[in-house]
Amino acid sequence: MKPLFILLLTFIISIGAQKLISKNINYLLSARIAMCAMLLFTALGHFLFTEGMSKMIPNFIPLKPTLVLVTGVLEIILAIGLLLPTYKRTTAWILIFFLLLMLPANIKSSLENLNYQTGTYDGKGLSYLWFRVPLQLFFIAWIYFSTLKTNTITAFNL
Repeated sequence: MKPLFILLLTFIISIGAQKLISKNINYLLSARIAMCAMLLFTALGHFLFTEGMSKMIPNFIPLKPTLVLVTGVLEIILAIGLLLPTYKRTTAWILIFFLLLMLPANIKSSLENLNYQTGTYDGKGLSYLWFRVPLQLFFIAWIYFSTLKTNTITAFNL
């Protein structure tokens, strides 16, 4: 839930800042700035909750703590890439693929009632999954429409 609040709040703040500074609002840029902030926030979890997030990864995958840290660094790089005009489209496709790859880890943790912050098995379970899967799809759509499908949105003067 926190990442969604970060995304929406940053989006609103970015729109307000653009309106104050230039009177022109670039909604697509605001959407990418918001996704960047959200990714930086979620990347922080990889460093603060490495042990718990390691338990989200299937058992057959080795070096779980290292993988959690590497994906945290990757999130930071991808967050920045969304704001670089030359790399934003490539970054968007990588992010969509990345979010799809993370979905099984979220499903596994929900089925096991994992609380990734504490590393214990007293989490919200399947009720979390009912929120997390649509949220993941929302993030993918956000990236797609703010970065890849810009012609349609621009046509509607957004």
